Amino acid sequence: MKRTLTFILALMMIFSLAACGGGSGDAESDMAYVKDKGTLVVGITEFEPMDYKDADGNWIGFDADMAKAFADSLGVDVEFQEITWEYKTQELENKSIDVVWNGMTLNDEVTTAMECSNAYCQNAQTVILPADKAGDYAAIEDMKDLTFAVEAGSAGKAEVEALGYTFTEMETQAAALLEVAAGTSDAAVIDLLMAAAMVGEGTSYPDLVNTVNLNSEQYGVGFRKGSDLAAALNDFFAASYADGTMQAIAETYGVQAALIEQ
Repeated sequence: MKRTLTFILALMMIFSLAACGGGSGDAESDMAYVKDKGTLVVGITEFEPMDYKDADGNWIGFDADMAKAFADSLGVDVEFQEITWEYKTQELENKSIDVVWNGMTLNDEVTTAMECSNAYCQNAQTVILPADKAGDYAAIEDMKDLTFAVEAGSAGKAEVEALGYTFTEMETQAAALLEVAAGTSDAAVIDLLMAAAMVGEGTSYPDLVNTVNLNSEQYGVGFRKGSDLAAALNDFFAASYADGTMQAIAETYGVQAALIEQ
């Protein structure tokens, strides 16, 4: 009886180890997970011209329209979820979203934490100032005594932090712009593509201008580490660039000059 019990316990341990250590090959792929639930949940912030709402409250923009088209190619619905940018990786890992698609800079932090697509747009971090004060700050060295508004967890924050300048963290880039417009911060650092749509004559902030660019960077899309959706998106990017769909969407939002050939 003792031998029988020992044998049974040994078998139970073997089956337990097999169940726990089946290997990554047995794990459900992200593609299968998204198709099974029928929805691609896209993590975004409000960021014209990439992701923003129209008059009816629907999400539009270059990234939003591309995400809709990609979801359609997978045969699933798309759902846009506003996130706190600083916690984008955690949002992916806990599966509250499936992808970060929001003019995301491909820096070391992002590419280490996420499975990223190929780059699709050129960008830069640029300094925003009131138009009537811009002439006093021709170079970034002239701005060392200014207080900057930046989005928490953003490439703009990283640039200002590297300079050693004083900054206030905001939840979004739009909030950073509002700080400058209200006079509660001297300057902001935001994405150049956003600046082109949001500041200057004929925009939401006609009394603000972008001045000095702090870097040169590229946008990519981020999935959970190891996700097979990244390769699928790269294929989609290549096909949509080849047939002109990507260019047509880019022209709708005025970002065609920033496109990277796929």
